[in-house]
Amino acid sequence: MKDTLIHIARSVIQNEYDGLKGLSKAIDQSFDEVVELIYNCKGKIIITGIGKSGIIGRKIASSFSSTGTQSFFLHPSEAIHGDLGMMNTDDIIIAITNSGETVEILNLLPHIQQRGLKIVSITSRPTSTLAKNSDIHLYTGEFEEACPFNLAPTTSSTVTLCLGDALMVALMHKRGFTEDNYAQFHPGGVLGQRLKNRVEELMSSDNLPFLSIDTSIIDAIEIINKGRYGLGIVGHKNDIKGIITDGDLRRAMLNFKENFFSLTLKQIMTTAPLFIKPHSKLNEAKKQMLHHRITCLLVGEKTDLKGIIQLHQIKF
Repeated sequence: MKDTLIHIARSVIQNEYDGLKGLSKAIDQSFDEVVELIYNCKGKIIITGIGKSGIIGRKIASSFSSTGTQSFFLHPSEAIHGDLGMMNTDDIIIAITNSGETVEILNLLPHIQQRGLKIVSITSRPTSTLAKNSDIHLYTGEFEEACPFNLAPTTSSTVTLCLGDALMVALMHKRGFTEDNYAQFHPGGVLGQRLKNRVEELMSSDNLPFLSIDTSIIDAIEIINKGRYGLGIVGHKNDIKGIITDGDLRRAMLNFKENFFSLTLKQIMTTAPLFIKPHSKLNEAKKQMLHHRITCLLVGEKTDLKGIIQLHQIKF
C-alpha cells in the first residue's frame, strides 16, 4: 500500500511537471503583449476567477501588488452585486478560467466591455467564448488534470500559478524593481529583516580582539580565544594591517609543526581582510560570508574599523 501511494505521488508530480513543460512551449508573443499592456496601465490590474481559479487569482494579485504592479482580486459573483463600482476605465481585467466557459466570468463580459476595459484571459482553450472575447488570450497549453477523473483542478492550477509568477517576474525586470523597492512593500517578518535591517544594527563593537604586529603567537592565541570572534585583528582601529583567524592558526600548525611558535603574525595573517559598510543590509553581509565561506566580516574600512559582524548573528 505504501509503495502504491508513493507511486501515486510521483505520478501526480510528473503530470504537473509535464503540464509546466507544455506551458513553457505555449508561451508566445501574446505574453510580451500582456506585459506591455500591464506595464503601460494607468489604473489597476483586476484579477477575477471562481473556485480554484479564484484562489490562484488572489495569489497572483497579491504577488503583483508586492512587486510594484497595483492589483486586487474581484470575485465575479460579488462584482455583479455591486462591486462593479470598483472598476475604472483605466483598469485591466485578467480573467482566469481553465475552460473559458465559466458562467460567472462570462456574465461579467458585457459589463466589462461596456466600461471599455481591456480584457486578458488565461485559459487552456483558445477557441473558448472567453478567449474569443478577450483583447489578449494567454494559452496555458495542453494537459490533463492529475485527478484520476481528470476533473479536480490540479495541473490547471499549477500551470496558471506559474504563468502568473512569470508575468510578475517579467514586470519586475521591466520596471527595474529592486530589493529596496520590495522592502517598502514588505517591511515585516523575516523578509523584512533581510531587506531592511542594517549591519550596524547587529555588529559587535566592544572589546574587539586587537593584536600588535609584534604580538607573539602564544599571546595572539590567548587574545583570540578570549575575544570569541574566531579571529584577531592585527593593527589598530584606524590602521588595520590584517587578521588572523582560527583557520590561519590551524593551517600554520600543520605547515610549520615544531616551528609554529617561532612564527611572527606577519607570516600567517591575512593582509587583505574583507570589509562591509555599516549601512549595508544584513542580507548582503550574509551573501558575502557564504560566498567566501567565512563566518565574520570586519565592518567599516581599513582606516576606520567600526566592528565585526558574525554569520551566526544573522537569524535568517
